[in-house]
Amino acid sequence: MDSRFTTKDIALIGMMIALIEVCKAVLSFAPNVELTTFWLIMFTLFFGRKIVAVVPAFILVEGAIYGMNTWWIMYMYIWPLLVLLAWLFRKEESPVFWAIFSGLFGLCFGALCSLTYFAIGLFSGGLTAAINTAFPWWIAGIPWDLVHCVSNFVLMLVLFVPVRRLFLHFS
Repeated sequence: MDSRFTTKDIALIGMMIALIEVCKAVLSFAPNVELTTFWLIMFTLFFGRKIVAVVPAFILVEGAIYGMNTWWIMYMYIWPLLVLLAWLFRKEESPVFWAIFSGLFGLCFGALCSLTYFAIGLFSGGLTAAINTAFPWWIAGIPWDLVHCVSNFVLMLVLFVPVRRLFLHFS
């Protein structure tokens, strides 16, 4: 099997990134309501290895648009983790499964983000500083993680079947 990307693949990858960015812009008024999780899961399930190019390119585009700060470091491991987990469960076809999966990812998002603050604290002041940096940051964000959880669950539950049907139709 040829491992190179075709011109069509590159165009598709660009469209996937553009779709994620447009959805982010459209939903920017609603804190922690996003379709990035939905699209990365769907792209992983339907476009296989192309997701390997989508995630780093998406992260670079995000950094170019919004600047690179601690949130950008978080993106460098959070989104690849989502794609890896989705790939591991790629044979699952249940919308309820993917809604729960997506909701749990949203619920864990703040805890995953706090790892960056843990590392910063660890390298700047040791274990106590790491805990004192990461833990309060994570706890303070739990209400927003709950919003993220519920919105991810609902969006996946509502959109999974029609988007899956559309992807199957055009594949």
